[in-house]
Amino acid sequence: MSKNIKQSKESLQSLDQESARLGIGGFSKKENNEDIYKRRMQKRKEVQNKRVSERSLEKGLIIVFTGQGKGKTTAALGMALRSLGHGENVAIVQFIKGGWEPGESKAFKIYGEQLKWHALGEGFTWETQNRQKDKELATSAWEKSLTYLTNDKYKLVILDEINIAIKLGYLSANQVINGIRERPNLTHVVLTGRGAKQELIEIADLVTEMNLIKHPFREQGIKAQKGIEF
Repeated sequence: MSKNIKQSKESLQSLDQESARLGIGGFSKKENNEDIYKRRMQKRKEVQNKRVSERSLEKGLIIVFTGQGKGKTTAALGMALRSLGHGENVAIVQFIKGGWEPGESKAFKIYGEQLKWHALGEGFTWETQNRQKDKELATSAWEKSLTYLTNDKYKLVILDEINIAIKLGYLSANQVINGIRERPNLTHVVLTGRGAKQELIEIADLVTEMNLIKHPFREQGIKAQKGIEF
């Protein structure tokens, strides 16, 4: 690591530490003097501005949404909506889902050719009951994914439930890693699904784990409902 890069990292870390020390404000700390509070927030703003200005790099990110909790696909589709709102082209390939049309697919139709959506699975393993066919479908979905990953026309490519396809042995982690490394420099890729492989986590730029605390299906016997689960 060069001396300049090391100094830059140390500078960023120092700013991050100062930001944490100053806090986020509000009533998160007991502070009776409003003048002292205002000065602390002014200092916090100065530090935050420096934190933002010193982070000037751009790159296509590898983003992983994993964990046992609900919300992984929802988070990815939120990013799709954000990219579409900025006029970017988005591709979504679903590896396991496909036995039904979710509400998001219907809603996104208003974007026309700006969004490509492919649901190339046939459902959960206990529904398909044919692992060889499941593997063939996953392979087909991956081949479709590569057509978008290597096309600089697409700013965001979402590989929904691909972590499950890897976990079930339909695809290999190395196969997927090699594929996503072929994408253009500014193309973002999102991989969703529980049980993300450590190899993927290690190369990712952003990893979020959704933790399950409560779920109405498990605790209350409430079925999957339209607009919430699909």
